Amino acid sequence: MTEEHKEHIIEHAESSAGEHSKDALLKRLGTTISPDLLIQALTHRSFAHEHPGVKHYERLEFLGDAVLELVATETLYKTHPDMTEGQLAKMRAKAVSEEALSAIAREKLQVGPYILLGHGELEQGGQDKSSILCDIVESLIGATFIENGIDEARKVVHRLVDDTLVEVATEGPALDWKTSLTVKAHQMGLEEPRYRMRVSGPEYALEFTAKVTVGARDELIGTGKGTSKRKAQLAAAEMAWHTLDDRDKARKSHKAAGAAQTAEPAGTAESDKPAE
Repeated sequence: MTEEHKEHIIEHAESSAGEHSKDALLKRLGTTISPDLLIQALTHRSFAHEHPGVKHYERLEFLGDAVLELVATETLYKTHPDMTEGQLAKMRAKAVSEEALSAIAREKLQVGPYILLGHGELEQGGQDKSSILCDIVESLIGATFIENGIDEARKVVHRLVDDTLVEVATEGPALDWKTSLTVKAHQMGLEEPRYRMRVSGPEYALEFTAKVTVGARDELIGTGKGTSKRKAQLAAAEMAWHTLDDRDKARKSHKAAGAAQTAEPAGTAESDKPAE
């Protein structure tokens, strides 16, 4: 990227952020990141597609996701010595979920105005799209790791997610929808749920669609979409879990009604018995 091009991108970033300065963002993040790397961490693929030579955040997101999972796992492991691997995994999944990270992006970092998006994505409200906000949190963690090393990245992760890790512990084992769906299926005597994937859209804005089925006839019980395979499968698993849960409740209700109906004649006979 030429110096002139770089200056143009910086101006664009500052214009997008309006009165929000990048220094304020770094202060909220609690670290320092060089201008070039910070711009990359905030650049969506759609913007890079419109500005050849500009790097987008996806590699940093990949790295940040690994650092985030490591620190969250380490924290939960040390904080909850009596919990099983399954319980720890569910809490971690909740703490680093799209819902949790997008909330951090909105409330703690207020990062939306800084994100560099292509015109189409911007018009569709991409600066407040949960999937993009989640990605940005991870890319900023990845940039911190590249710039300052694991110790500084660990501090940033703690600053961002420690209160979330406390919350998920007080809520009990958090919902990892794929795990919960598997448990629910087994409780109902069903086989392991199966996932089928489809990918659509242009390279810079891929959309993943997951379908989850059960049984020998591959009954479709849930579908979901997302910006990654994992997110699409989690969305499909959530829908499928509710499908099975509703079915399970209906079955139990029907069974209870049948039992009550079976018991009714005996009670009626007793009440109709003439008094002596």
